[in-house]
Amino acid sequence: MKTAFVLGGGGLLGATQIGGMRALLESGVHPDLVVGTSIGAINGAHIAFSPTVETLDALAEHWVRLSSARSLRDFRTVAPTDPGAERPRRFGRRRIGLRRPSYLYPAGPFLRMLRSTLPTQTFDNLELPFQCVAASVERAVAQWFTSGPLAEAVMASCSVPGLFPPFRIGDEHYYDGGLVHSIPIGRAIALGATRIYVLHVGRVEQPLEPPEWPWEVGTVAFEIARRHRYMEEIAETPADIELHVMPSGTDDAPMVSLLHLNTEFVTGRIDAAHRAALSYLEQER
Repeated sequence: MKTAFVLGGGGLLGATQIGGMRALLESGVHPDLVVGTSIGAINGAHIAFSPTVETLDALAEHWVRLSSARSLRDFRTVAPTDPGAERPRRFGRRRIGLRRPSYLYPAGPFLRMLRSTLPTQTFDNLELPFQCVAASVERAVAQWFTSGPLAEAVMASCSVPGLFPPFRIGDEHYYDGGLVHSIPIGRAIALGATRIYVLHVGRVEQPLEPPEWPWEVGTVAFEIARRHRYMEEIAETPADIELHVMPSGTDDAPMVSLLHLNTEFVTGRIDAAHRAALSYLEQER
C-alpha cells in the first residue's frame, strides 16, 4: 500500500493535526506521501521533512510559540528579524484613505516566520514527496507546488483572502488553497495513494447553519466553497482505496479561528485529537 497523509486547512485549528499525526506514528502508520492545504501545508512540510514523533514535538513547540503572539499583527515573538528577506510585492494597494483596502495584514512577517521555522528551505530536502496547493488569481485554477522554495509555496497556500494580500510568485498571484482544494483527497488518489488518512481540523464534522447576520454571510459562503469538493471526493472515492477520516476529538471548531491565540487552546486541540485518533485506530484493528 502507498499511504498518504492529507492535511486540510483551518487556521489555528490546524494544531489538531499534530495530535492526529502523533497517534498515527505511534500506532505504526507512516506516510509515503503528504499533501496539504493552507495550515495543512505548514504541518505537512514538517512531517514530510522527517516523519517522526520528534518532528511533531518540535512542531508543537512552534505552535505554542505562535499562540503566544498577542495578535496576528504581532509575529515578532515568532519571526526573527531577517534583514535579507525579500519583501513580498503587494497587490491591489490603493491610497484611497485606507492603508490596505484589500487585506488586513502584510505577508512579510508570516513569510519570515515560515522561513525561520520550516525545517528546510526547498522541496528537494524533504524526505517524503510533498505537495501543497494554492489558488491562482489570474488563471482561477489550483496550482500545486512540488519543487523550488518551500516557504514561498506554503505562504501562497496560506494567503487567506482579506487577511493577507494575494502572494506573488513570478508573474502570478495566489490565494489560499482552501478556495480550490480544502482537503485534497483527490490529489492523493491521483498521485497513487491506496491508503489515505485525512487530517482535518473538525469543521467538516459540524453541519453549517444559515447566516443570521450580514457579517456571517461571507464566512458561511467561504465554508461552503471549502467543503463541497471534499464532500464530493469522499463520496466518489473508489472502493479499492482504504480511506480513514481521522476524528478531531472535539465538537467545537469555530468557523473563525483567528481569535484563539492562546496556548491552552492550541495544546487542548493537540491532546484531544491525539486521544480521539488513538481510540479510532484501536477500533480499526
